[in-house]
Amino acid sequence: MSGKVKNITFSLPVELVEKFRDYAKNNYIPSVNSAVKEALEQYSTKIEKEKLRKEMMEASKDPLFMKDLEDSMKAFESSDAEPARRIPEW
Repeated sequence: MSGKVKNITFSLPVELVEKFRDYAKNNYIPSVNSAVKEALEQYSTKIEKEKLRKEMMEASKDPLFMKDLEDSMKAFESSDAEPARRIPEW
């Protein structure tokens, strides 16, 4: 994330704000601001994963993409197997 910050205004339920103020007061979180930032970062990560999943599903329907993927997997088959041969048996 960028080092820059921007102040914004948004509305939250009073009960939620009070709950997080209490968490901060009792040192469960550094501050309400940090909790909101962390929650937004986690939510953003969740959305990015869903976005990637959808893009992968779309790509899986593209025959040219799938052919290219298969060709790449075949091209690296032997080099992928090399490290596996070096792993000792249990």
